[in-house]
Amino acid sequence: MAVAPDYIVVGSGINGLVCAALLGQRGKTVLVLEREDVAGGCIKSGEITAPGYTHDMMAATFVLFITSPAFGKLGADLARHGLDFAHTPHPTGVVTPDGRSLVLTTDRAANVARFNDLSPGDGDRYRAEVEAVERDAALVFGLLGGALWSWGTFKLLFREMRRRGLRGLAARLGEGLRPGRGWLETRFKSDLLRDMLAPWVLHAGLGPESAFSGEMARVVAFALEAAGAPIAKGGAANAVKAFEGLIRERQGEVRTGADVAEILVTGGRASGVKLASGETIEARQGVICSVTPTQLYGRLIPSAAIDPAAKSHADDYRYGKGDMQMHYALKSPPKWKSQGLDQVALIHLTPGLDGVSKAVNECERGMLPEVPTICVGQPHALDPSRCPDGAGIIWIQLPEAPRHIKGDAAGQIEVPADGGWSEAVREAYADRVEAILKTHIDGFEENVVARTCYSPADLEAMNMNLVGGDPYGGSCAIDQFFIWRPFADTVNHKTPIAGLYQIGASTHPGPGLGGGSGFALAERLG
Repeated sequence: MAVAPDYIVVGSGINGLVCAALLGQRGKTVLVLEREDVAGGCIKSGEITAPGYTHDMMAATFVLFITSPAFGKLGADLARHGLDFAHTPHPTGVVTPDGRSLVLTTDRAANVARFNDLSPGDGDRYRAEVEAVERDAALVFGLLGGALWSWGTFKLLFREMRRRGLRGLAARLGEGLRPGRGWLETRFKSDLLRDMLAPWVLHAGLGPESAFSGEMARVVAFALEAAGAPIAKGGAANAVKAFEGLIRERQGEVRTGADVAEILVTGGRASGVKLASGETIEARQGVICSVTPTQLYGRLIPSAAIDPAAKSHADDYRYGKGDMQMHYALKSPPKWKSQGLDQVALIHLTPGLDGVSKAVNECERGMLPEVPTICVGQPHALDPSRCPDGAGIIWIQLPEAPRHIKGDAAGQIEVPADGGWSEAVREAYADRVEAILKTHIDGFEENVVARTCYSPADLEAMNMNLVGGDPYGGSCAIDQFFIWRPFADTVNHKTPIAGLYQIGASTHPGPGLGGGSGFALAERLG
């Protein structure tokens, strides 16, 4: 840029891009710096299996983005720059080991009727649960997406207290802390309905026994029914390209291959950055870092400028379960043995609620799960342009992969002494997953063109903010969430250094493609 930008954004994930685009909308000049060769953070696409097959290598589903306030303000402009979404009326489903299946649609009446058929009254109870999310939308989404330390949140809570009474508000907040198991087992009699909803707590970085996971499962069910599970046409990377175009249009810049080595601090205030190449860049108003506490306090802030308390908090910051990704190029779409799955965006293969609980427990104890929860995406069903005519693609997420391996729950895979993810362990674990796929898909082995897998270690190598392969920016346990994220004394997205801000999955409102922290900070600074 010809002159120093108003703000430098370190990291080009969804929050960095949202923040830069919104600041540009308010007349600020912004320079986004990305250490990798392409922008996007966890939003990456590529022909990683075979020519003609475009895979979303990590993040894929944009339901949180198209329902976010960020999309409300940026969606039309991003569309001008080529961003479009592909949808299906069948966002999610489940298949159990005995072949039973259930699909959630975007038609509430159809869902209610189907769930009542499973168990009388379950459909009515489901409708009551999603209607509760609608009724409490101001409170739920205000807390999930707003700046918590603000007059806006204070006024929100005060209004709710006047409407409900102090005890009523406390009761509603306490209800939100229910674990997923408690919510599912008290609300639904059908084990198949429980089994369909239970795996979604994993996508919030939680387990069925985690506090707050019940509320997240209910919110996710509402969001999937309301907005589906859209993907970006042509690949998730097209969302990044649209952001880049919009940021440039607003006199900003996204610069890749620019590894920030240090935040420059002058007179107690962040004044710019120094790159690994030695180049220094001044920022006139501030520096915004979309990174983990490990990166910010352990690598970027000069040791002389680090507040001792903040450094101690950063040292104690906990990361959650790792993630593993698998990608298949197929000659033709998978032939599911269970009916009605061909057009479903995301299918969980799981023994159910107890199976999810068991796999989470094994993972958290450092074990490779004996029967992992397998999230299967079918991008070709929504966007046929992703692969050759008549072909298919499978995107798999395994959200119960230990960051450090202590053993194999099945006693079959030999684990390296250092607990690391070797290529041999990765492929052996992938074979375990593939064996489960074969029990649900006819002729699967003969239909495979190629397979590419990324272990937690591979994902961290691709994005250093995925510490140990954790895609959620740190443990989402309740003591490290909401007003306690990333630290107990955190106030919104401020740091102890004036003009230096932290956004990203490690900050409120946490992980996902909603761009919530980038939006909240841009609203404040703009």
